[in-house]
Amino acid sequence: MRDSRSLYLALGIPVMLMFLFGYALSLDVDDIPIAVWDQDRTPESRELIDRLTSSGYFRQAMTTNSYQAIVRAVDRNEVSVGIVIPFEFSRNLKKGRPSKVQAIVDGSDSTRAGIAITYIEAVVGTYDSDLQKAELVRQAVEVRIHPPVEPRIRLVYNPELKSRNNIIPGLIAIIMMVIAALLTSLTVVRERETGTMEQLISTPVKPNELIVGKLIPYFALGYVDLVMVYVMGEYVFQVPLRGSLLLMFLLSSVFLVSAMSLGFLISVIAKNQFFATQLALLGTFLPTFILSGFVFPIANMPTVLQLITYVIPARHFITVLRAIYLKGAGIEAIAVPAAMLTILALFITTVAVRKLGKKL
Repeated sequence: MRDSRSLYLALGIPVMLMFLFGYALSLDVDDIPIAVWDQDRTPESRELIDRLTSSGYFRQAMTTNSYQAIVRAVDRNEVSVGIVIPFEFSRNLKKGRPSKVQAIVDGSDSTRAGIAITYIEAVVGTYDSDLQKAELVRQAVEVRIHPPVEPRIRLVYNPELKSRNNIIPGLIAIIMMVIAALLTSLTVVRERETGTMEQLISTPVKPNELIVGKLIPYFALGYVDLVMVYVMGEYVFQVPLRGSLLLMFLLSSVFLVSAMSLGFLISVIAKNQFFATQLALLGTFLPTFILSGFVFPIANMPTVLQLITYVIPARHFITVLRAIYLKGAGIEAIAVPAAMLTILALFITTVAVRKLGKKL
């Protein structure tokens, strides 16, 4: 309570990170700016353009009349895709000839480019199918198209496909990991720098009692942060919690213990507060952000890195949070990651107690 600045940071940083990542970080690919060079200028070509722009995936940012203009727009990041419709587009369609449409896609962002190509193929494919049906109707041919395989896709857990519903639960884990470790990383090293560590060592307090006494207030503060980010996720970002709130807070307690014990271990190892702070940031934020499956799928990582992710507490906590938030899963569905989270918490706490020792 005497260190009011640290208290303000502990309460303010989670709110700031929730707003920053919650609004800025999005994996949805839509509203892709396109440049259109319509050489044909017929109702058929305009209909194709309307289908692209009305799909919700593309936005016509500019109209061009040359390849050079499209290339310049792509170079300046004004557009991501250039659509070129040839002169004889409608004439070929009316005569039943193949008619090609060119798409020039910025491949510097491979993920965005791949999704844009998929969207274009889907829109053009639907347009082609509708043209074939219209031609059969014009020729008075009864249209009975029954594909041999008809997919009926049902999206569960996140039917709107909003990336925010997937990001917010993972973001809670990232914030709690960084804040918890950062707060407790200064506990022991601050005692050393202020000269009060000798007084603690001379008391009959045991190392495990010392670590419990140090972690209890930060555990309570971490729970305040947890409630804050949960309320923001529920009411600010509209991400509903479909599962048990009690189960979520119970497993969050286990995660807080592991994160704070890791910060306490850093505080025991570090020689000064500056080094402890830097080590806490590097040792928690980067591994948690990169190796937890928060942004990058673990299945796409090399085998060595996949094995390393098992010792990252946030990996198991994110799995638990997403299952509770999106799927409404119970303890039977998340027993394995919950058990791994508990084992890691016990292991890190044990190492921190043994590393502390009552000696200078």
